Amino acid sequence: MTAANPLRDPAWRCEPAPAEVLDFHRRLPGYAPTPLTELPELAAAAGVARLYAKDESTRLGLPAFKALGASWAIHRALRARRGAGQATIVTATDGNHGRAVARFARQFGHRAAVYVPDGVHPAAVRAIRDEGADVTHVPGDYDTAVAAAAASSGGGDGGVGGDRLLVQDMAWDGYEDVPGWIVDGYSTLFAELPVRPDLVVVPAGVGSLLQAALTHYRSRTAPPGTAVVSVEPDSAACVLASVAAGHPVTVATGTTSMAGLNCGTVSSLAWPYIRGGLDACTTVTDARAAAAMRDLSAHGVDAGPCGAAPLAALRSLRAAPGSTVVLLVTEGRAANAH
Repeated sequence: MTAANPLRDPAWRCEPAPAEVLDFHRRLPGYAPTPLTELPELAAAAGVARLYAKDESTRLGLPAFKALGASWAIHRALRARRGAGQATIVTATDGNHGRAVARFARQFGHRAAVYVPDGVHPAAVRAIRDEGADVTHVPGDYDTAVAAAAASSGGGDGGVGGDRLLVQDMAWDGYEDVPGWIVDGYSTLFAELPVRPDLVVVPAGVGSLLQAALTHYRSRTAPPGTAVVSVEPDSAACVLASVAAGHPVTVATGTTSMAGLNCGTVSSLAWPYIRGGLDACTTVTDARAAAAMRDLSAHGVDAGPCGAAPLAALRSLRAAPGSTVVLLVTEGRAANAH
């Protein structure tokens, strides 16, 4: 299903992301821009002039883009922390974010405690534990795991008040600084792009990466002309439901191979950007994501189900024949085992 955003305001603009984020990432061990792979055969099949995949399957030694947000947010949370000594970085995850938090907590000399909901693949849980994190299973959905992580950390103080620092990529009233730093971290992905697309297709869970895309393409310093479209599983379409309602709504989620997008509530921080800046939203089935994953693999792009969702979405969109399109392939197959 695809729906235009009736709330889209062509005059809506925001402040650009902080320039210091890219410099921070460039100083991390193993940093390199991730590949931008042109896909001429898939472009012809989709009826567009040029098609690119921004391949995040090897980001800072991890198989997903989440490393960008986790590293910057942990850095900023530790800098803002009231206290000294070793801290425990706390988060909830359906896979990739938790592993990234665990990796950079350890790299920066701290511990990690990660809460996972039902439906996270055992291989993803093992990968988080292998990073040195304590993992707690929370019966229920992603939103339930987020609530448990927040409660365990005293997250009501903004997540930076003591020995347990909440680093969550979802915002709510009273908890917005850290999710904002995560969004800022994702800005590096867009700063690396050497092309200015007519259309960019963005996987949306709670909306943090989508917010980063909208910050990049709707900032006061950005030239106009890039359409931004979100894609979600049809079983967890909180962005689509919120756009249709005109305000954030929570949706019941089911089981999907796109585990990293299996989220029922839009981040409160992302919503104003979505409301004013998003052009359209679309949903895809697991079967369509799987077909797109196979096609990307056949053309040399290692995509997991979430990373393949943008190609699946493009096949149901009416992109202009002469357009340039960028697909955000947010993860490799190793990030979302099934």
